[in-house]
Amino acid sequence: MNFTTAATAAGGLALFLLAMLMMTEGLKAFGGGRLKRLLGRWTSTPLRGVAAGILVTALVQSSSAVTVAAIGFVNAGMLTLRQALGVIFGTNVGTTMTGWLVSLVGVGFRIDAFALPLVAVGVALRLLAAGKRVQGLGEALAGFGLFFLGLDLMRAAFAALAADYGTVAIEGGAVAHWAAALALGFVVTVLTQSSSAAIALILTAAAGGLVGLPAAAAAVIGANVGTTVTAALAALKATAAARRLALGHIGFNLVTGVVALALLPVLLWTVDQLALAFDLAGQPAAILALFHTVFNVLGVLLLLPFAGRFATLLERLYRSAEDDLAQPQHLDATLATTPELALAAARAELPRLQAAAGTIARAALGAPRSLAAESDSVRRLAVAITEFIAGLRAESMPRDVADALTHTLRSTRYLEEVARLAPSVQRLTAAAADAELSAALAPAQAAAAAALQATATQAGAALADFERAYQHGKASVLAAMVGRRIEVEPADAVLDDLSRLRRLVQQWCKATAALAAEGSTSTSARDDFEEAE
Repeated sequence: MNFTTAATAAGGLALFLLAMLMMTEGLKAFGGGRLKRLLGRWTSTPLRGVAAGILVTALVQSSSAVTVAAIGFVNAGMLTLRQALGVIFGTNVGTTMTGWLVSLVGVGFRIDAFALPLVAVGVALRLLAAGKRVQGLGEALAGFGLFFLGLDLMRAAFAALAADYGTVAIEGGAVAHWAAALALGFVVTVLTQSSSAAIALILTAAAGGLVGLPAAAAAVIGANVGTTVTAALAALKATAAARRLALGHIGFNLVTGVVALALLPVLLWTVDQLALAFDLAGQPAAILALFHTVFNVLGVLLLLPFAGRFATLLERLYRSAEDDLAQPQHLDATLATTPELALAAARAELPRLQAAAGTIARAALGAPRSLAAESDSVRRLAVAITEFIAGLRAESMPRDVADALTHTLRSTRYLEEVARLAPSVQRLTAAAADAELSAALAPAQAAAAAALQATATQAGAALADFERAYQHGKASVLAAMVGRRIEVEPADAVLDDLSRLRRLVQQWCKATAALAAEGSTSTSARDDFEEAE
């Protein structure tokens, strides 16, 4: 290999990686919010999760970005691990879109006919557009053009290599050659940290005549397995949920890779027949893209029916204190047929929920420390209780049980809101470092701490005391802002957080009263509680 060929191949790969980064970041800026909402809403079942994973990954051109989003949804309690596994399965199919772009557009096509105009239009939008979304679209278009220019450089380099050496590098058929190709695909993916880049290299090498189809297919399998290294590295110091999902990603790719390698002759024959049917014969890159898609779809078909059992197995791993807190101890689906037992089970979870919500609410008023993980855990427990109650059939239960479940659900929602607000309220502690703000906020913070310690009989008076302190603190901050002793922007932030503290105390006092009413069988106690609402 001469220096010119090596430099051309390296430059093409570098341009391809830059293009992939630009496309991913640009498309996330252009439609990131919509894509996240799509991912959050279209995952009610593992099958729909697979569809969402395929679609979003194909649009964003980054399975890693979709995986990170799925991990975030799991941590926030918006997705179960089983649903997120469906998304992860789908990302493996969605990422094959890169191979189809390479094979159908990037190989055997005059690149500069449209790539350079795309770059020009994209750069113009990126530099001249006012809105961030349109700028993101411009960055994605420029990246799309550079994507094909990088492919063109790699194709030229591999064509030169094939002319010099023929197809002897990792030519196909023998098991030893397949093993070498598998290892090469794995190593290239690990080095570039992009399975898309490795697949593009393999496809362009095959299209240039440097690699035979069997060896290239084994290299594609290696690249597919190699992409799990990124997930493994990312999960080393991540949350327990992230580790479980990363392990699910690794498990899927390993199982899919082993099955594909074991069935390689059969899969290659099947792909040859499909290539004839779709008029792709004689197009090595397109045949490899088809092979990549076929064995990933095969992996989904094999593993999706076991997603539930796989999720159950993964949930036993990497358990943390937060995970144990979020896991209900008394709720059981078999109790749904006996409303009285279901009510008792739901009520049995409330003391744990109240204790945990109270702990983080009090911590928000104390020394600064991260409350995000604890807040998520409390909210996940509240969601589990809510879903359990919502799943019961109200029409088949006695009226008094239905009313009691309504009260239990109400208490749960109050405590969930307390957990949600706690991290925001915590910012008041940092704001109180300013002497002016400290004097304004101290009475309200002290009254809030007292209300969080109050019993059910004391809750009403404690809430009234806090309300007076809150109004005084609010007036003091506003006066300091008018007197220019505090800047407008930090004062606005403090007032917003002070309002959140007020909401937190109100919800806590309501929960305290509601739980006291739960423990009473007297109708008057329940009526008093209703009037307090």
